[in-house]
Amino acid sequence: MVALTGVVLGRVYAGGLLTRLVVGAAVGSVLVSVAARRLPSWLVAPLSVAGLAGFTAWSLRVSADAAGLPGSLVEVAADAARNGIPRLLTAMIPVEPTPDTVLVPLVAAWLAGLAGAEVALRAGRVLLGYLPPALLYAGAVYVVGPNAEPAVWPTVAFAAVAALGLAVPSGRPGPSAPDPTAGLAPGVRAAVRVRLAATAAAGLVVVVGLAAVVGPVVAGQVDERPVDPRRYVEPPQVESLDENPLIRISGWALNPGQQLLDVTTERPDATAGATGDAAGDRSVRIRLAVLSDYDGVTWRVGATYRNAGRILPAAQPAPGATVETVRQEITVADLSGRLLPAVATPREVGGARVAYDPLTGTLIRPEGLTPGLRYTVTSAAERPDNNLLATADVPAGEEVARVLRVADGVPDPVRRLAAQLAEDNGAPYARAAAIEQFLAEHYRVVADAPSGHAYPNLNFFLFGPRNGGGQRGTSEQFAAAFAVLGRLSGLPTRVVVGFSSSGNGPVRAADAFAWPEVLFSGLGWVAFDPLPRPDDEPRPVEEDFRPVPEDLPPSEVPEPTLEPTEAPSPQAGPARPVDSRGLPTPVLVGGGAGGLLLVVGAVLAALAGMRRARSRARLSTGDPGQRIAGAWREVTDALRLAGRPVGGDLAATEVAERARAALAEARATRADRSDREAGKERDALVDRDAGADREALAATRTARATAGAVDPAAGAVPPDLAELAGLLNRLAFAPGAAANEQADRAATLAGEYVAALRAARPWWRRLLWSIHPGPLRWRP
Repeated sequence: MVALTGVVLGRVYAGGLLTRLVVGAAVGSVLVSVAARRLPSWLVAPLSVAGLAGFTAWSLRVSADAAGLPGSLVEVAADAARNGIPRLLTAMIPVEPTPDTVLVPLVAAWLAGLAGAEVALRAGRVLLGYLPPALLYAGAVYVVGPNAEPAVWPTVAFAAVAALGLAVPSGRPGPSAPDPTAGLAPGVRAAVRVRLAATAAAGLVVVVGLAAVVGPVVAGQVDERPVDPRRYVEPPQVESLDENPLIRISGWALNPGQQLLDVTTERPDATAGATGDAAGDRSVRIRLAVLSDYDGVTWRVGATYRNAGRILPAAQPAPGATVETVRQEITVADLSGRLLPAVATPREVGGARVAYDPLTGTLIRPEGLTPGLRYTVTSAAERPDNNLLATADVPAGEEVARVLRVADGVPDPVRRLAAQLAEDNGAPYARAAAIEQFLAEHYRVVADAPSGHAYPNLNFFLFGPRNGGGQRGTSEQFAAAFAVLGRLSGLPTRVVVGFSSSGNGPVRAADAFAWPEVLFSGLGWVAFDPLPRPDDEPRPVEEDFRPVPEDLPPSEVPEPTLEPTEAPSPQAGPARPVDSRGLPTPVLVGGGAGGLLLVVGAVLAALAGMRRARSRARLSTGDPGQRIAGAWREVTDALRLAGRPVGGDLAATEVAERARAALAEARATRADRSDREAGKERDALVDRDAGADREALAATRTARATAGAVDPAAGAVPPDLAELAGLLNRLAFAPGAAANEQADRAATLAGEYVAALRAARPWWRRLLWSIHPGPLRWRP
């Protein structure tokens, strides 16, 4: 029964290694229990665990050698134990039997065999002993999910083996068991037998009833598609540079000599006599990533990576396409990230553990790239039949909606350019060729162009002034512009980032570039090259495209004429200048001045309203802590308005002390002005009492400045900002301890202080106080 679990699970594995290993674990675990049947029960588990350790170590070594994984047995076992479950549930189908994908099935099979054998053989509970293998079998079916055909014959075999185990006698010699009713009185014996028969009948009824109720439900699920447990496990993720490697093009263009890779290429399909040494020197494109998703700002890979083994899922080549096998050995130099370069479309990878997205053909190494990493990739490079391109159509529908999607916000000139290029080219290939030719003829490739492929960047690249940096860019802008114009023309497009290589030797940053691809029905993805030839001088865009706001209807387009269509009207003669004088000059000047005053008044009223709204928001909205902080901001803004700003290096108590001094100084200054005015009046009335009056006024001014009391309009006693500073300090050390009452008190203190400080200012400064825009833009 445990061995049949390996048969079921092995259907999603490549080859038969996993099935053989699970069968070995089943046989080994049961044999240990059979051999130790006469030993004490407490000794069987340690012996079986020791056997499990030895068999698991041997299995991990065998699977590592079969997969070509480097490293010692300890390293392999540690990695498998750490990543066994997530890699099993994120692995691509078919799963390669590597140490991390076989460890969990092996251990589970051994433990199920141990538990089932001990319960069935030692305790004699055969039916209960079936529970561990049955749970293991159900788990295997669940893990397989919809990724294989229904396991009909293994399930029938599992049920048959279970029935056979129940039917076969135990084989233990000895007398039959005595009658349990022997020695009982005849009446009691009859009652016991009736009770046993009733219990057996009740049990039979329950079993039959459950079969009748549950059977149809189970039968109804036979045709249902099972749930794939992989949907609940997050596959390997990548960073932003790996999700959008297009932004790395400009950086590589500025460092053209940086060595990223070292490549050796072989073409087993090429005959030596036909190609000679040149077979390995033909130019190849090494793909780094395929970007299919565009939201108007960023191109992204949008891949769902699954852990894969050496053998990757094979895709059916396009009809009529020429498939060439390309085998490369790549050594990583300064290339960083997780994306793994390979020629399209990879079929086998050795020397590195990879994750793969079959929709785009993009590879990653979850552990990241490191200098000196060496791996081999065998790819099936397809070349479509170029003779079929001219008449090929492009697919449509939900399956290709991803590569046809155009995000909102396309600039009008870009949309009109796409319409112009598609207007005279009905066939899909003709539209793609027109876009390719337009970009190659009108734009220049430069290495110092800034990165960017959002709608505004592409609009500037396509239509910006030549003397201002427009109409020039790297392959990033060329490929992105082609893809966007293609989608606006109804072509399914995507952007590919990769490298151009001679096939052998170093690959440098100067070899990195991006190119667009278009999907054609029956031909697959076809690459285009919108980059201009090195010696071609670009033609100004204005010669072939002049963006206009809108096309006028034919009825409104004026016909060019050589003579006037009608005679001038009398009103257009000499009398018109007299009528054109309009209103008198004083009226125009007055109206203009009045309009200007209205505008200024509206601006000032808006500033005052915004200031009041800001103060109300600070003092009455938010939690108590936010309101206390807002009250403190009102005080510091008032000090800045009064020309007494405080620095951020001062403590709250120091700020409170400076605020008190600022208010006292402002009141003293105002008192001094009042005293001078009063002294002048009294000097004019009573000259003989001037000296005494001045001394009295000076004494009064000093007393008022010391006590903080001024005239009634300014307020008698300054508010105590030390209390507000204490509330702010408590808020800093206990943010959630502030109460509403404390927030209300802080608002009252701040309002009183601001009002007192404002009242101490001159009248014209009080007018400017409420409309000053500073508090609206000052930062804390």
